[in-house]
Amino acid sequence: MATDYDAPRRDEVDLGEDSLEELKSRRTDAQSAIVDVDDSDIAENFELPGADLADEDMTVKVLPMQADEFRCSRCFLVHHRSQLAAERNGELICRECA
Repeated sequence: MATDYDAPRRDEVDLGEDSLEELKSRRTDAQSAIVDVDDSDIAENFELPGADLADEDMTVKVLPMQADEFRCSRCFLVHHRSQLAAERNGELICRECA
């Protein structure tokens, strides 16, 4: 059962004084079968895979790979040189893939 923490609190003495009919009426009044949610608001936050994003603007500035960075030959992510674990046959491998 949901608890309304903002409602004023009542003493245990007051709780014992409620009649059965009053409690039943409060229970039916508090519950409502109608949910006030707009379906279009929920759907706006989801993007389906393969969705057409041609009209979207790119908001991330892409920088070229810097001199102190390398691209891992296994995961193809760009890492800082401090993440270099091994170099095998000219292939650079990061610590996560090693």
